[in-house]
Amino acid sequence: MAKAVLMQGNHACAEGALAAGARFFAGYPITPSTEVAELLARRLPQVGGTFIQMEDEIAGMAATIGASLTGVKSLTATSGPGFSLKQELIGYASMAEVPCVIVNVQRVGPSTGQPTSPAQADIMQARWGSHGDRGVIALSPASVPECFSLTVEAFNLAEKYRTPVVLLLDEIIGHMREKIELPEPDSLKLISRKKPALPPGEFLPYKPEADGVPPMPAYGDGYRFHVTGLAHDYTGFPSGANSTSHELIARLHTKITDHIDDIVTFEEQQLADAEVAVIAFGGTARTAYAAIEMAREQGIRAGLFRPITIWPSPEKQLAALAKQVKTIIVAELNYGQYVDEVERIVAGQARVISLAKWNNDPITPAEMLAAIAEVNVK
Repeated sequence: MAKAVLMQGNHACAEGALAAGARFFAGYPITPSTEVAELLARRLPQVGGTFIQMEDEIAGMAATIGASLTGVKSLTATSGPGFSLKQELIGYASMAEVPCVIVNVQRVGPSTGQPTSPAQADIMQARWGSHGDRGVIALSPASVPECFSLTVEAFNLAEKYRTPVVLLLDEIIGHMREKIELPEPDSLKLISRKKPALPPGEFLPYKPEADGVPPMPAYGDGYRFHVTGLAHDYTGFPSGANSTSHELIARLHTKITDHIDDIVTFEEQQLADAEVAVIAFGGTARTAYAAIEMAREQGIRAGLFRPITIWPSPEKQLAALAKQVKTIIVAELNYGQYVDEVERIVAGQARVISLAKWNNDPITPAEMLAAIAEVNVK
């Protein structure tokens, strides 16, 4: 039987990591993500895991990568300024194909900003924060139960595709408390990285299999392999050949884009007859649930599309949505970031309106309803 408890979003994230099999955390305290580290500092030793508070955010990311290379599922947690500091090593994990999870509980920025106020302004940073070209997976929970389930999913995706995965909470979701039914451990579907089947003498550490993902031995498994942030060939050693960079960087994308249907998840509410669609995620989706109901009570045919997978974008679904509705409202707690991605995908098939807010407060149901009502009469 599942166990029903009242739990904070950050704590549900930590419990989800444990349920996923994570046994290592390295990080640095930062509001509003600190509760993730606080709970794991107590819980990891109870299950034979390791918690370490590092000297800074960069070291936290480096240690997370190092632990993963030993075969341990690993994570770190941070907020905006720390997420910025981690970017170079997130790129390293992408290039070296080291699975790990980065929890980013977003707050108002830039710089120190407003540490205790909610924002969703790291959406583009999650995609483009590290220099260079690479595929990216980022997920956004909208409830405490999803903080648990999407943390499990983040580890599954990281392990399956050998890539860092970003879990984009925001302060609203991280600090809210809700009822959650914690599942029995044996009821969860857990994925671990592929191990090599070839003997050490025949193994090439970065030669991909049919799915585009190379098997990954752990340090100490008897396989000798080189790990570097430089462009490298199948041996893992640096190579300056044009063909090496061309193939490697393409594969960092295609191992994700070739599996879009496996990765992308979303939620739809009341879109069957909708003329106005609200796109919202994370804490802002909570507002949208109420605003859509209020609009329906006024006879406005409104619905919600919630991208759960922020990156890669749910392009197929958004393109179909644009052919169905007249207007799309993109609601987000920033100056207007995800709206640009929606406009790119929609390409003029529907009118796209930005409902952006960046003054430390969430969008209210009344504010969202007013935006829905205004576009409905135009």
